[in-house]
Amino acid sequence: MIEIKNLTHKYRNNKGEETIAVNNLSLEIKKGEFVVVLGSNGSGKSTLAKHLNALLLPTEGQVLIDGMDTMDEDNLWNIRQKVGMVFQNPDNQLIATTVEEDVAFGPENLGMDPSTIRERVDEALKLVGIHGLKEKGPHLLSGGQKQRVAIAGIIAMRPNYLVLDEPTAMLDPSGREEVMNTIQMLNKEEGLTIIHITHFMEEAVLADRVVIMDQGKIVLEGSPKDVFSQIKTLKKLRLDVPQVTELAQLLQKELPHIPSDILTIEEMVMALCP
Repeated sequence: MIEIKNLTHKYRNNKGEETIAVNNLSLEIKKGEFVVVLGSNGSGKSTLAKHLNALLLPTEGQVLIDGMDTMDEDNLWNIRQKVGMVFQNPDNQLIATTVEEDVAFGPENLGMDPSTIRERVDEALKLVGIHGLKEKGPHLLSGGQKQRVAIAGIIAMRPNYLVLDEPTAMLDPSGREEVMNTIQMLNKEEGLTIIHITHFMEEAVLADRVVIMDQGKIVLEGSPKDVFSQIKTLKKLRLDVPQVTELAQLLQKELPHIPSDILTIEEMVMALCP
C-alpha cells in the first residue's frame, strides 16, 4: 500500500521565494488498484508522482511505500525497486542500441545473473507485446512502441507499483491506444498497481478511481462515473469531460431514460439501442 500523509512540497526559486506545489495532501493507494490523477497544468500532479519513488522528498508530511518512509535514506534502494516510473518522453529513458539491451539495463544494474536477465527481458517484452521487435534499434520505433519499451524496462525489474507521468502526452491516438491497452493488461491480468497521471479523459474512464487535483490539493475523488457526472464542477476546475458523458446529459432533456453517467461509446449505444 502507498500511504501519503499530509504531504506538502514547496519549491524555492533563485530569489528565495516559495511556491507550494502540493498542499497538505493525504491519499491511500491499495495494491492492485488502477488510480488516475487528473488536474490542469500547475495542479501539482507531477510533483505528487515524483514523491512516489522518492525523486522528490516531502517538505512536510510523510510518504510510505509498503510501510517504508521515503525520508529514510536507508529505504531508497528498496523503494525504487518497488515503484517504477515512466515519463512523458520515452526517448529520455531509452539508452541502448537495441530494444532487448534497453530492457536489460535495469536488471543488469540490480546485479542479476545473465540467465535471470534473459528470462526477465523476454517475459517483459512479451507482456507489452513487442517481443518481435527485440533486435530493433529504439530509434526506428513509433512513439507508442518506444513507450512500451520504456514500460518493459520497468516491468523487467518486477516493481509492485507503476507510476506513469503523462506517458501518452506526446503520442498520436493509435500510440495512446497501444500504451493504454498495455497498462490495462498489466493491471487486470498481472495485478500491477497503476498510478497514471494524464489529462486525457478517455484514459481516466478506464480507472478504478479518479483523483482530481487543483492548487496542490485533492478536490474530487471517486469512481469515474461519480467524478465525470459532475460536469459543472469539472469545468470550473478547467477540465474537460468525456464527450459522450456531456452528450448523455444533453440527450436526457429529450430522452429521460438515458443515464447521466455514461462514459463510453459502447455504453451510449446500449442505452440508445437496448
